Amino acid sequence: MKIIIVGGVAGGATAAARLRRLDEQAEIVAFERSGYISYANCGLPYYIGGVIEDPEALTLQTPESFFARFRVDMRTRHEVTAIHPERKTVSVKNLGTGEEFEESYDKLLLSPGAKPTQPRLPGVGLEKVFTLRTVEDTFRIKEYINTHRPRSAVLAGGGFIGLELAENLRELGMEVTIVQRPRQLMNPFDPDMAAFIHSEVRRHGIRLALGRTVEGFEERDGCVDVLLKDEAPLHADLVVLAIGVTPDTALAKEAGLELGLKGSIVVNDRMETSAHDIYAVGDAVQVKHSVTGQDAVISLAGPANKQGRIAADNICGGDSRYPGSQGSSVIKVFDLTAAATGVNETNAKKAGLDVEAVILSPMSHAGYYPGGRVMTMKVVFEKKTYRLLGAQIVGYAGVDKRIDVLATAIHAGLTAIQLKELDLAYAPPYSSAKDPVNMVGFMVENLAEGVVKQWRMEDLSALPRDGSATLLDVRTPQEYGGGHIDGFRLIPVDELRERLGEIDSGKPVYVICQSGLRSYIACRILAGNGFDAYNFAGGFRYYDAVANDRRLIEQATACGMDK
Repeated sequence: MKIIIVGGVAGGATAAARLRRLDEQAEIVAFERSGYISYANCGLPYYIGGVIEDPEALTLQTPESFFARFRVDMRTRHEVTAIHPERKTVSVKNLGTGEEFEESYDKLLLSPGAKPTQPRLPGVGLEKVFTLRTVEDTFRIKEYINTHRPRSAVLAGGGFIGLELAENLRELGMEVTIVQRPRQLMNPFDPDMAAFIHSEVRRHGIRLALGRTVEGFEERDGCVDVLLKDEAPLHADLVVLAIGVTPDTALAKEAGLELGLKGSIVVNDRMETSAHDIYAVGDAVQVKHSVTGQDAVISLAGPANKQGRIAADNICGGDSRYPGSQGSSVIKVFDLTAAATGVNETNAKKAGLDVEAVILSPMSHAGYYPGGRVMTMKVVFEKKTYRLLGAQIVGYAGVDKRIDVLATAIHAGLTAIQLKELDLAYAPPYSSAKDPVNMVGFMVENLAEGVVKQWRMEDLSALPRDGSATLLDVRTPQEYGGGHIDGFRLIPVDELRERLGEIDSGKPVYVICQSGLRSYIACRILAGNGFDAYNFAGGFRYYDAVANDRRLIEQATACGMDK
């Protein structure tokens, strides 16, 4: 059996290695357009920033090392220019010599990946305007920085690559501005959780110009003007387009393969395309979102590796199935860690799901053990079934541990209430006896059983201000003096029982504290004394982060400077 693989990196290289482990006799040939068969895509910004010093560390395998171990003919600088399903051949061009030839196959695996989204804007081709997707892109940016010593950079786009690159350029001492049309960074997060990411990048001197439309680029005074709609341009020594990626599927389209969202290749759960004996994996394929069941394009290394393995199994006569992508991800943002899994509240509602969320701010480990840091968690679930749908966490320690537990729980089909039953490891340096994941289960159970009712950030503007409801802050006077929501009166929780007479029992009471715990206790006190009480989800710390971020976005000047 002769197997042709188009493209390396995560999906193609994984499939090639798996194929050899399953079939020692198969002839396996891989064609890769770039000069590298397998490289650490996610590490590219860190090489630019000097965190990764050795460029060879980015290349996980070379054609020589891959052949030595797996006997796979890895041909770099070879571009597949056409696929001919009817005669089971591909047309190939050797980019080094210019030679063109056809190669036959019994099975064909497409792993073309995705390419940087290139907006059709004036000036995209300017020398100082870059994209970052491949090792070659990385070397070009690195060489430009080393040669020209730019002092400022504008990044168009605030996804994973844009945010990682922004951090690394900032660490090199550059003034950095992120500009994009969406009003938040990092789409896997809801706007309220993205607020914590915004705060962290602003704290490190990065300027945000959100909700701005880029209309083109012009050279001026040896630099680049980033032209904005209805606003003054941003001026920088260096521009990087990090708007996102688009499935690289021109070959598949020309070969007549069925295409789906964003031009992606449609595959079944065996990774088979619409053409016989042709498989596809990675960033170029359309998959099912495992939570919503809807079609999706999810460009992450983890799914690509799994798909490569599954395709190899099936090429070799197996029957492996891909259950869909959950979209688990994590990113370092300076000192902050931000992670998400499943579906966020915004997208869950777009998918037609009836959802609710709990928000909490637990410590990363036992509070009495030194070094604990607060994290903020938002966990989304279906209202009637309590099916766990997704989670987002931002914090400075313990974030990756909790998101992986929640990702596993979603995959296993646990309800949000069942999180309370998880037997998780505990020692003071690592967790609390009631782990934050367990706390989520307790909170959802309280909602389900009517032990507590909650109100959310989006309810604030509709709260009665005419005296028909009591707005109550149960923090300390010091906390209240440091900032509070207008209209909320102060009664510390430890004084509440003695001061119940100050509250009208015939009116609903909307309660807030710093994190949501004391306000929950206050709500139980109030409910036990005949009051109709509602606890604020997230606490004042959460409210302040979100409200402040909204103000900054609204007030940002055209040059990206937050007032």
